[in-house]
Amino acid sequence: MSAQPAAGVAPQGRPRLRNALIWVFGALGGILWGYDTGVISGAMLFIRQDIRLSPLMEGLVVSGLLVGAMAGAGLAGKLSDAWGRRRLILGAALVFIVGTLAAAVASEAPFLIGARVVIGVGVGIASVVVPLYLTELAPVEVRGGLASLMQLLVTVGIFLAYVTDYALAPAHAWRWMIGLGVLPAAVLALGILTQPESPRWLVGRGRPDDARAVLTRLRGDGRAARTELLEIERTLEEERAETRRLTLRDLFAPRLRPVLAVGLLLVFFQNFGGINTIIYYAPTLLTSIGFGDDGAILANVGIGLVNMLMTLPAMRLIDRRGRRPLLLWGSVGMCAGMAVLAAVNLTPLGHGPLLAPLTLFGVALYVASFAASWGPVQWVMLPELFPTRIRAGAVGVCVVFNWLFNMAVALVFPSLLSAWGAGANFVIFAVTTFLSGVFVKRLLPETRGRTLEQIERDLLHRGGTSAGRDGAEAEEAPAPTASVS
Repeated sequence: MSAQPAAGVAPQGRPRLRNALIWVFGALGGILWGYDTGVISGAMLFIRQDIRLSPLMEGLVVSGLLVGAMAGAGLAGKLSDAWGRRRLILGAALVFIVGTLAAAVASEAPFLIGARVVIGVGVGIASVVVPLYLTELAPVEVRGGLASLMQLLVTVGIFLAYVTDYALAPAHAWRWMIGLGVLPAAVLALGILTQPESPRWLVGRGRPDDARAVLTRLRGDGRAARTELLEIERTLEEERAETRRLTLRDLFAPRLRPVLAVGLLLVFFQNFGGINTIIYYAPTLLTSIGFGDDGAILANVGIGLVNMLMTLPAMRLIDRRGRRPLLLWGSVGMCAGMAVLAAVNLTPLGHGPLLAPLTLFGVALYVASFAASWGPVQWVMLPELFPTRIRAGAVGVCVVFNWLFNMAVALVFPSLLSAWGAGANFVIFAVTTFLSGVFVKRLLPETRGRTLEQIERDLLHRGGTSAGRDGAEAEEAPAPTASVS
C-alpha cells in the first residue's frame, strides 16, 4: 500500500471525500446489524401466520439473533487480534449472508430460530470489530463523530428494514423482508477488501512500515503520521516493559476493575432502558392498542426515521460537547418518554382519542433521546476505555454482556406484556433510565479530546480515569481529579 498524501486526510483531520469510503465500508456493518435486528418487528406479524408461535417461541425467534450475537462478540476479541480487524469484518459479512438466506427459506420454528442464531454471530462480530476498527483509524479530533458513524448506519439499517416491512406488508412477504438483508452484506464483503488495516494492529504485529503507510494515507501528512506512529510504538513498548504481559484477567485486577465496571454499566443501562422493546416490538405494542397491521408498520417507519435523523446531531456534538453531556440529556429525555408511555397505559389517558397520539409522542420522545445520546455514545466510548493490548478482548467482554442484556429484554418482554400489560414495563424502564443519568453523573469518565494512548497511560499508570472532567481539560492536565470506584 503506497503512502500517498493526496489519498489521505487533510491536516486539520477532516476526511477528504476520496478517503470517505474507508469510513463508509468500515461502518457498513452497522446497516447489516440494524437491518437484521429491525426487520423482525414487522416480519413477525406475518411469520406467525405461517408458523405457529407461542409468546415464548416468538421471544425465541427474536432473541435467537441475540444468542448468536453473544457468541460472535465472545469470539471477536481473539479473532480480531489474530486475523486483523479488516479480515474479521469480511468474515462477519459472509456469516450474515449465510444466516439471512437460511432464515428466508425457513418453514419451521426451530430452523428459523437456528438461522437467526447464525445471523446473530455476524451481528456480534460486527458489534465488536467495527467500532474497534473505526476508533483505531480515526484522528483524535473527530474520533467520536467517525466512530459513531456505525451507529448512524445501524439506524439507517433499522429504517430501511421498517420501509421494507411496510412495502411488503400487503403481500405478507416476510421471507423477502428478511432475505433482502443479503444485499448490504454483499456490498460490505466486496468493499472491505479495498480498505486498509488498523495501524495499531499492524504495529502490534511487527509491521511498522505498513502502519506508517496507512497513517500517511489517513492523515494526509507524513509528519503527523510519523508522530502518531511513534506514540503508538511508545505505548506498546511501555506495555511490553511491564513485568507481566497484560491479559484479560487484568480486567479484574484493582487498577482495571473500575474501568470494566464502567463498561458493563454502560451496556447495562443502554439495554435495560427499554430501547429493544421499541425496536423489536413496536408494531406489536401498537396493534395491542388498536392499530391495524398496516397502520402499525407505517407508524414503525416513522419511528425508524426519528431514530435515524436524531443520530445526526449526536455525531456533530459528540466531539464538541463531549460524551457525558449527551448521555445526561439523553437519560432525561428517555425517562420522560417512558413516563409518558406509563401514564398513558396506567391512567385514564389511556382511554379515548388521546391514546394513539400520546403513545406515538412518548415513543418518539424516547427514541429521539436515545438516538441522540446512548445509541452512538456507547459504541464510541467502549473502545476508548481499554488499553491497546487488551482492547479487542475487553470490548468483546462488554459486548457479550450487551447482547446478554439485550437478549434478556427481548426474550421476556412478550411474556411480561401478556402478563402485566405495557404500563408496568414502562414504569420499570422509566426507573432504569433515571438511574442511567445517576451513573453518568457519578461514575462515567470523559474521553473527549484525548488520544487513545493518553487515555491508556492515565488508566494504567495513574490507576483511574478522569471521571466527570471535560476532555479538553483532561488533555491539558491529564492527572485525574477522581478515580472511578
